[in-house]
Amino acid sequence: MPPATNIEDLRQRAKRNIPRAIFDYADRGSYDEATYRANREDLAALKLRQRVMIDVSDRNLSTTMLGEPVSMPVAIAPTGLTGLFHADGEILGARAAQAFGIPFTLSTMSICSIEDVAGAVDKPFWFQLYVMRDRGFAKSLVERAIAAKCSALVLTLDLQIQGQRHQDIKNGLAVPPKLTVRNALDVATKPIWAMKVLRGKRKSFGNLAEFVQGGNNLTTLSQWIAGQFDPSLSWKDVAWIRSLWPGKLILKGVLDVDDAKIAADTGADALVVSNHGGRQLDGAPSSISVLPSIAEAVGDKIEVMFDGGVRSGQDVLKALALGARSCMIGKAWLYGLAAGGQAGVTEALNIIRKELDVSMALTGTRDVREVTSEVLYKPKSDDVVRPGGGRQVAA
Repeated sequence: MPPATNIEDLRQRAKRNIPRAIFDYADRGSYDEATYRANREDLAALKLRQRVMIDVSDRNLSTTMLGEPVSMPVAIAPTGLTGLFHADGEILGARAAQAFGIPFTLSTMSICSIEDVAGAVDKPFWFQLYVMRDRGFAKSLVERAIAAKCSALVLTLDLQIQGQRHQDIKNGLAVPPKLTVRNALDVATKPIWAMKVLRGKRKSFGNLAEFVQGGNNLTTLSQWIAGQFDPSLSWKDVAWIRSLWPGKLILKGVLDVDDAKIAADTGADALVVSNHGGRQLDGAPSSISVLPSIAEAVGDKIEVMFDGGVRSGQDVLKALALGARSCMIGKAWLYGLAAGGQAGVTEALNIIRKELDVSMALTGTRDVREVTSEVLYKPKSDDVVRPGGGRQVAA
């Protein structure tokens, strides 16, 4: 098989390798998917400024995230059900990220547990937390993350109630999961995937299994989860988590300047500009469209990270240009995982790194830490649109 040349190549491999219900869980958005599409379209609409005759022979992609050195300004985002994209997927992703020199974030809704991942890697990873109705469970997860020596806690703010994802319902990936003739036949056409998953360390939500009675049953766990999302969540809960967690705290899911200002005053170390990958409030703006205003408002008080549609090194460069210190990737790394396990994740990271490196060179950028909005092309007011498309300079 020829090597993948971009993330889309890995996406197509993933689509062939895993059942449709699992693939669509990562690949699709909520409701009419307007926000999901806007994440990609608005990034694509940004143009880079091509520069020439600048010595870029010595380029640096390394930087820091929360004070820790990283090989490039990218972290693996938390994703649920990862161990169903490839057996032991969370472990493989953490190992790939560790070898690459970037952070890996384990989801509360992971298949492998905090302890499974901690026992399989040599360096600390990040843990993502949902605060559910059962605050005792949330407290226990924080305590387990501390015991596992996780280096940062990522508190997700934008899932106090779940947006409807039409494709998941049609595929039978509902809560609880529904076995349909279509998805049963689909699984039957993926025997290699099925055999690997059945041999994996776990087959249910590892972080929940011991806490919930009957927790080894995925349907039982899914039913419990369905009643645990809590619409009463408030900034008081952020303060409570801050009091429990002694390490670095990241607030994920900020999409409004007013919320960003509140987040910056909570004692958190970073916030992630994110709309949950277009999987929550459909009709919300793209992450990239609100990034500049948030970065301008709070970038001097709190580290600003970016999430939403990143599938290339060019996307990373654009986000840095608009005020982000770093980016998270979700779908991109899952495509790599489903396409080729740990090697596929590494392949995805290499693709993004190489694209970022080349894009820096062609925009005359030597150091990823010094990217500004100057790398973006800004059309002059005297540019006019020709009939049939394209641009010409007005006489």
